[in-house]
Amino acid sequence: MRQSTRDVEQVLPSRTDGSHPDQVRSGFSSLPPRPTGEDPHGLLVAGIDLGSTNVKLLVTERYGDAVLQLQAPTPWTTAGSRTEMPGKTLTGAVRALLHEADAVLEPQRRRVGAIAITGMGESGVLVGPDNVELTPAIAWFDGRGEAEIHAFPEAVRREFSGRTGLPLGSQVTVAKLAWFAAHGVDLAGAIWLNLPEFLAWSLGAEPVAELSLVSRTGLLNQDTSAPWPAMLDALGVGPAILPRLVEAGTPLGKARDLPPAFRAALLTVAGHDHLVAAEAAGHVGVDTYHVSLGTAEVLLRVIDKPLGRAARERLAGYLINEVHHIVPGKRVLVAGLKTGLLLSRAMHAIGVHDRAARAELDRAVVALGPLAEGDPGPVTASGARNDDGELRLTFTADGARPEHVFRAVLEHSNDEIRRLIHAMDAELPPATSAILTGGWIGMRSVVDARAEVLPHLTVSDRAQETAYGATRSAARLLDVTATP
Repeated sequence: MRQSTRDVEQVLPSRTDGSHPDQVRSGFSSLPPRPTGEDPHGLLVAGIDLGSTNVKLLVTERYGDAVLQLQAPTPWTTAGSRTEMPGKTLTGAVRALLHEADAVLEPQRRRVGAIAITGMGESGVLVGPDNVELTPAIAWFDGRGEAEIHAFPEAVRREFSGRTGLPLGSQVTVAKLAWFAAHGVDLAGAIWLNLPEFLAWSLGAEPVAELSLVSRTGLLNQDTSAPWPAMLDALGVGPAILPRLVEAGTPLGKARDLPPAFRAALLTVAGHDHLVAAEAAGHVGVDTYHVSLGTAEVLLRVIDKPLGRAARERLAGYLINEVHHIVPGKRVLVAGLKTGLLLSRAMHAIGVHDRAARAELDRAVVALGPLAEGDPGPVTASGARNDDGELRLTFTADGARPEHVFRAVLEHSNDEIRRLIHAMDAELPPATSAILTGGWIGMRSVVDARAEVLPHLTVSDRAQETAYGATRSAARLLDVTATP
């Protein structure tokens, strides 16, 4: 990796101060300062993160200190290229985690006062008018719907990115809806619930459409924040396919039929997982890049207002989205790479399968030192684009070692980050700082790589940034409902 002059700081603060009256009314606010004495409510809060790989449950004190953390594999079923799960299977997995947590909390007479749910976008469940699940949840990375979106009217395909802020592809929800319709599912009278909304509804909440999650569907016009009529017509549905549109953090009722420690807890949807992670330590400023590096790597930039159709079309050419943020009135630019997937595949290819071997590899990559300008090294890599994900390695010289392979993936992903930043900077003033989170930040070589391309980098110390962000949404919910 090339020599960096960036500053890298550890660690992000765990709590935020201050509040804003408008945010409180909409269900989103900063937490009040920690009191000097005991929390007068004595209640815990819980965040549930529906991840692509694992479902996480984090319980904290109201002011942020962790109490317990549990996780279980996301219960997908895979057959060939298809990946899906029934909604009730997901709900069952979450209820099992809640019962496991209750076994710890109930003997201590601890109670959870609020639960906030976050998770992946694009995936969800169609629910019929009789509250019956009509479809399983298809994974966002499942390619079904690719053929169906090519059958959309030409005007819809042409205007899609400018209207919705998303590139048109099989990942967006409308592709799944079109696939369901083509395979005999009657969409009339059904409602679409993204997975965090579906889980909240399954636990007792009102069925709603949270704006940051609906922004991932392709159903929403980003300029009007309402369903896009032309897209609805292409699917043969009306606006009622989406329940009531709400901001992240809106109170949605109380949980039903949960174990004692969670009984009657307030429920809310915290929003899209990457945005929740970005806000975990306080509001991300408009001059900051937030980068979350897990299986996917997401580069996020907060903006004050929509950029307009022309800008959205230009950004879509780089697979950059402009959508609703979880903070009311704010929007975000969201760009994705498959960096973590490529890093994982590289490690498996070179025989790194446990923590000790990973730590040894990390030290070896750091010891290589920076590459000279213009020197690609003995290995080059490709495949990190969000529409790719196939790791391809080219060996250009003899003597390549495992650390050269891993570094090649980091160099390639750095080049992709530079490309995305260049596209964003063409629409906005360049950001002056950056925050790095996610599961890969435990490797010094990864942090060093990102310090080359991100300005004044700060690194989080939390392994579960998204679940923690959800607990902050739950804590705000307690604060809002306690306000006269």
